[in-house]
Amino acid sequence: MRWIPATLCALTLVAAGVAASTAAQAAPGCSVTYAKTSEWQGGFGASVSITNTGDAITGWTLEWTYASGQQVGQHWNAVITQSGGEVSARNASYNAAIPSGGKVEFGFNATAGSSNPAPVSFRLNGTTCGDTGTPPTTTTTTTTTTTTTPKPSSFTNPVLWQDFADIDIIRVGDAYYYSASTMHYSPGAPVLRSYDLVNWEFAGHSVPRLDFGSKYDLNGSRGYVRGIWASFLNHRKSNNTFYWGGCVDFAQTHIYTATSVDAQWSKLSTINKCYYDAGMLVDDNDTMYVAYGNTQISVAQLSADGKSEVRSQQVFQTPSNIGTLEGARFYKRNGSYYIWLTRPANGQYVLKASSPFGPYTVQQVLLDMPGPIQGGGVPHQGGMVQTQNGDWYYMAFVDAYPGGRVPVLAPITWTSDGWPRITTVNGGWGANYPMPNLPSRPVKPMTGVDTFDGTALKPQWEWNHNPDTTKYSVNNGLRLSTATVTNDLYNARNTLTHRVQGPTSTGTVTLDLSSMRDGDRTGLAMLRDSSAWIGVKRDNGRNRVVMVNGLTMDGNWNTTGTGTEIASANLSGSRIWLRANADIRPGSGRQARFSYSTDGVNFTSLGTGFTLKNEWQFFMGYRFGIFNHATQALGGSVTVQRFELTTP
Repeated sequence: MRWIPATLCALTLVAAGVAASTAAQAAPGCSVTYAKTSEWQGGFGASVSITNTGDAITGWTLEWTYASGQQVGQHWNAVITQSGGEVSARNASYNAAIPSGGKVEFGFNATAGSSNPAPVSFRLNGTTCGDTGTPPTTTTTTTTTTTTTPKPSSFTNPVLWQDFADIDIIRVGDAYYYSASTMHYSPGAPVLRSYDLVNWEFAGHSVPRLDFGSKYDLNGSRGYVRGIWASFLNHRKSNNTFYWGGCVDFAQTHIYTATSVDAQWSKLSTINKCYYDAGMLVDDNDTMYVAYGNTQISVAQLSADGKSEVRSQQVFQTPSNIGTLEGARFYKRNGSYYIWLTRPANGQYVLKASSPFGPYTVQQVLLDMPGPIQGGGVPHQGGMVQTQNGDWYYMAFVDAYPGGRVPVLAPITWTSDGWPRITTVNGGWGANYPMPNLPSRPVKPMTGVDTFDGTALKPQWEWNHNPDTTKYSVNNGLRLSTATVTNDLYNARNTLTHRVQGPTSTGTVTLDLSSMRDGDRTGLAMLRDSSAWIGVKRDNGRNRVVMVNGLTMDGNWNTTGTGTEIASANLSGSRIWLRANADIRPGSGRQARFSYSTDGVNFTSLGTGFTLKNEWQFFMGYRFGIFNHATQALGGSVTVQRFELTTP
């Protein structure tokens, strides 16, 4: 089920700027729109939009009062606290600045009784929106009646057809969080959020920047197929802190923390040891353990502050008849410790012991189990999670190239002696299962339109390597200044990427070309180790729209082909819509096709179909990539006005 928002209630308060008490202070002023986007038995979802009608601000806190016992729960794009009826929403790290006339939005879910009136006023940084010395003269409340969409009785695998591999999954309260690998993309380690294990939304990233060496800056060296992989995510109740950790470059393990997944994450520690394919357990006594390794599986105990290792020892040697085991996840259930391990890429095993340091015994969970995606691989790796109702589920991933590795969900049962069993359908992983017995909550869809409102990128976006932050800006549009002089897209900084939605989807980007300079190249790519793009070349004061293929890498991820132009057309005007339609169903011969428009309505095909590479060795699947680089000199720019991801 995909949630379709329906506005139930909207309250808008508008004010002109209020004179500051001193000349040094910014003149405040604000307009706030509060909308109930969905309601269910005992709760509701809300969206809040702030428009700054005063001087620019570099940080904000919005306050309001609930008069009928409403209680804010999960929230996004703001850090929300509540004491009694008093609610305070503070900016996240990425949306602190609001220019004059700018807008920022955040949302939350909350509980409510039979009465759920909207707040009557809001205060932005202490100033009442609508306060000009007298009470607001205009307050408009509009109420409409909606019908709640019935909850479906079953779900279909994959639960999310996008590339989110090396899954770690946890529950905190009634929310589920999902961490995944990103390799060379930045920010790294995305966190998804769900309330029913089936419908997911982007929440944030655990690694704000790949701060692991100059190669991740794509500035003379490169870090393709390195970076973030097979890391852990967990939550510690004692200090209400989320922990992410991962080994980078087979050398060191970096640990990051945050009090909320969509708040600012920061590096807690670097441990001078590689916890390869690690999983974290926070034990009942608050001790933190990490299971890790390939074939030789070890357990490390961390210090109480999580910054260092207290002890570590090998706890299991994989028998030769099993082969390789890795991808550890660490759990405790009914006094027993479990290390969840994958046999890449067709098996899953589990170790069980009465102590975190063993001794462990092993059982097979699955081997060569038929998967639910036609043409895809065997479900494996990933992790287990227990719902607030006591049910258990296993979220694995399926190799489904050229699209990448996509998540599939199945129920878990337990034998009387404490071993997990996957619930199968006709001997395989089911294409459909009953919906988990969990309450429905609205989540932001994984497809749709982004107009780059506000002053920061939303969490669905990741750069190819770390960006040059001086060469882009977000302010009701994304301005991409050229950051690299190169003929090689794989060497160009500030290529912005978005996952492709399966089984087929279309990405459309709208570009303002008026500030391009001679030699600049901008466009929309199907980006992987074999790539193609549609875009604009500016030479000798003229623009042409072109389709280029033949961008290739070798097995060491060095560029072997910088592309060949195979089709072009003259282009007048300074605005263009570029489109790529991609078929990422598992298998060979899948294609992407490119087209363009000068009015946003009528699209013209350009070039031939581009065959997508479906080998797994690059690990990451295809992405849409928006780029702008120079071939002669820096100084040009384009503005990305809109991106839309649609499915048939």
